[in-house]
Amino acid sequence: MTTHDTRATADVPEMPAPRVREFAAHSIGGGLALLLGLVGLLGGAGLIVSATAVSGAGGKAALIIGGILVVLASFLAMAGLNMVAPGEARVVQLFGRYRGTIRQDGLRWVNPLTSRTRISTRVRNHETAVLKVNDAYGNPIELAAVVVWRVEDTAQATFEVDDYIEFVSTQTEAAVRHIAIEYPYDAHEEDGLSLRGNAEEITEKLAVELHARVEAAGVQIIESRFTHLAYAPEIASAMLQRQQAGAVVAARKQIVEGAVGMVESALTRIAERDLVELDSERKAAMVSNLMVVLCGDRSAQPVLNTGTLYQ
Repeated sequence: MTTHDTRATADVPEMPAPRVREFAAHSIGGGLALLLGLVGLLGGAGLIVSATAVSGAGGKAALIIGGILVVLASFLAMAGLNMVAPGEARVVQLFGRYRGTIRQDGLRWVNPLTSRTRISTRVRNHETAVLKVNDAYGNPIELAAVVVWRVEDTAQATFEVDDYIEFVSTQTEAAVRHIAIEYPYDAHEEDGLSLRGNAEEITEKLAVELHARVEAAGVQIIESRFTHLAYAPEIASAMLQRQQAGAVVAARKQIVEGAVGMVESALTRIAERDLVELDSERKAAMVSNLMVVLCGDRSAQPVLNTGTLYQ
């Protein structure tokens, strides 16, 4: 494990253990509850209407009061109905205590005295703004990332953090900034990790850190990617020149290695076929001429020697 890896693992924040976890709330099918509620409303209305046919004041008052109570009870019972759409859940609370989560879609009925908070369990994405930070070498860079996530534990998302959407947004920006300052944009060492050269490895580290940061909110990180990565405008031109110089050096190195191999092959074949006897000075002149021809940027101009090599 490299120094960067050890440091990045050590800096992953440790969030507090969750005090509450999701479990299924006790609920029944809402169709039956709706039917009973409608029957109760009709029954109560019937009692009130039938009171008009009663001549006694006591009997009439009893029917009216009974009808009103039945109607109120029906309304109260129907208040426990919940319409749950696919990709949504209801967090149920009774007098401040968590009583479970309804994830089954459709019409459901729970205790009408409870409060139900709607929470989306659909897949979402969050894209950070373009952030300007300094990399591991102190160079100012710009980067942005997109995170695909969803709520996995509705109880933690509701009770462990104040606003889970804002929490994910803030922690994503913090993780992106932390990863950016841990690694350079371009690594000077061959085996060193860099933001530009090791995008897959850095993305995996970003996902691990994001998971550690948002796990307390009951959020699952599905994917995270860098969407923008570049040097800051004030040093972009200088870094471009450095990259171009590095490319030129690498190309020249490859050309010289190829030329040396060709010269070596030429000398070997001449010696094997015994075409001409070459002393050390003639070999040096031949190597010099071949290297000029093979490594030069322009076509070589021949120089005719009318004498001998030693004159």
